[in-house]
Amino acid sequence: MLKPPKLSRILSALAMLACATSASVSADVDDQRLTTAGENRGEWLLYGRDYGQQRFSPLDQVNAGTVKRLVPKWIYQTGSAATFQTSPLIADGVMYLTAPFSHVVAVDAKTGREIWRYEHKRQAEKICCGPANRGAALGYGKVYVATVDARLVALDQKTGKPVWDIGLAEQGTSATEDKGVLAAGDPLHGRNITGSTGAGAVIAPLVYDGKVIVGITGVGYGLHLDSPRPGAPLGAVVGVSGRYGRPGFLAAYDADTGKQIWKFETTQKGWEGEFVSATPDGMPLPRDIPAEKASMSKFGDAWRYGGGSIWHTPTVDTATGLLYFGIGNPSPQAADGTRPGDNLYTVALVALEAETGKLVWHYQQVPHDLWGYDVASPPTLLDVDVDGKAVPALGQASKLGWYYVHDRRDGKLLFKSEAFVPQDNLFARPTPEGVRVTPGPAGGSNWSPASLDAGRGLVYVAGMHIPMIYRTDELPADGDKPPVPYFIIEPSHEENWGTLTALDLHNKGRIAWQHKTDQPLVGGVLATAGGLVFTGEGGGDFSAFDAKTGAKLWSFNCGAGVNAPPVSYELDGEQYIAVAAGGSQIWGFRQGGAVVVFGLAKE
Repeated sequence: MLKPPKLSRILSALAMLACATSASVSADVDDQRLTTAGENRGEWLLYGRDYGQQRFSPLDQVNAGTVKRLVPKWIYQTGSAATFQTSPLIADGVMYLTAPFSHVVAVDAKTGREIWRYEHKRQAEKICCGPANRGAALGYGKVYVATVDARLVALDQKTGKPVWDIGLAEQGTSATEDKGVLAAGDPLHGRNITGSTGAGAVIAPLVYDGKVIVGITGVGYGLHLDSPRPGAPLGAVVGVSGRYGRPGFLAAYDADTGKQIWKFETTQKGWEGEFVSATPDGMPLPRDIPAEKASMSKFGDAWRYGGGSIWHTPTVDTATGLLYFGIGNPSPQAADGTRPGDNLYTVALVALEAETGKLVWHYQQVPHDLWGYDVASPPTLLDVDVDGKAVPALGQASKLGWYYVHDRRDGKLLFKSEAFVPQDNLFARPTPEGVRVTPGPAGGSNWSPASLDAGRGLVYVAGMHIPMIYRTDELPADGDKPPVPYFIIEPSHEENWGTLTALDLHNKGRIAWQHKTDQPLVGGVLATAGGLVFTGEGGGDFSAFDAKTGAKLWSFNCGAGVNAPPVSYELDGEQYIAVAAGGSQIWGFRQGGAVVVFGLAKE
């Protein structure tokens, strides 16, 4: 028997209907509408479509039988040819997207015609981590964007005009790395700096229960140098012992005023933890724990510079009010001599009370990280069967190359999947000659969101195979100045490639199928009720795969790297698939500035 709809839903539907006559006018996106976003077939209101970040569209007009008729319907050019990672939002016939350097645009989702545009004026000349932005957030008549210069801006949803603008972190107040640390004969001197430790914000904010929740990036970023080979991925990351950066954080702000409500710092006093000798799942770590403990008297305050960036939008269990997110590497990157201990809560999956920011549990995938194994891909709410009982769970595609599945109530590890990329020397320390490590800091799965098809019990993960060489060097002593060790992580000169993998959650994460791609996959995955899985590659191909078998069914080349998460929506009975095509500088993929929207051609 069907239950009558709640009055609030009826009123919400009437409000949507009243505003549907014009793409330039939107109904209020309130708490009720956001909480039930997953039930709305036609819109995409949250970064992961729903608070559980399942990134699954219930639309099925585009399916295995019709996908060959999928063609571009319109293209919007942002005007910026730079690393492009936006995940568009669609509400009431309007698409909201962020462009590189944190500009925000509203366009008609049917035609691609621009409605308004916000040009972000940076308040810091130097940005730590490149121009990318991963999306906006909607709520309460506003559009929220976190910016490359670590600001949080609220825009009027109808006009794009700023309502308020607050700073998340001070700029230029912390030391950062430079090439002066390199030994005189080091060939890295000839490389250009593309980034270093600082503070910015790249993630799409999360709107939940009257709050805007956002974190900062760039703390513990390390010195990034470009590649000497055009079109090659990242040249090198250099880690330098010392005091660089500050603690990262996730914080909640009042959605109406921008006033801070709570703040969780990702490194805190006591971050040394228990000085464990292995990961929680039993992998031994190459640590000299007596030496670390002995250095505590000198470096006991290292947590004040501890790093721990936030690279993805948090996930929420609305039934319990718990918020889940991952944290990046400690600072200094790779160089561990000045940061004894486990370096909590870096490289960890963390659960907080969304109301207060209070820590509930944490699971540190790699204590005392040396390799840049950030918990970078957003976690997903799911349910799994354990001994015949349904357990509320949380899954996360790691840089290590495993998909971790936890009991989301207490963080207990239920299982981890088969490795979805090759693994070798996961936890090897660097040597002067260099040691080959894979996955290394690229991953595994980088920041790319996974997609869950709960009906099939499959999670789809985008993976990267970029083996790294990890070596040490030293700036010689000079007079009374002691030598300064530094650490270099750079790609190995060998073939790179990607994996699109379906992992069977009914069978403890065993690989159901895997498709190898020419380029490493970074950008994310979309699964649909039409039995399709969409993802893009750095060479510009945007492709659809059979969700059950992994067979490639359709592909279109967008002219620039497709390194952003696809989304799907419906207008006037027609299903659309949208994705940003703008490449990625750090991975050597051709840059552009287009959002391409696909629909079915008439038969």
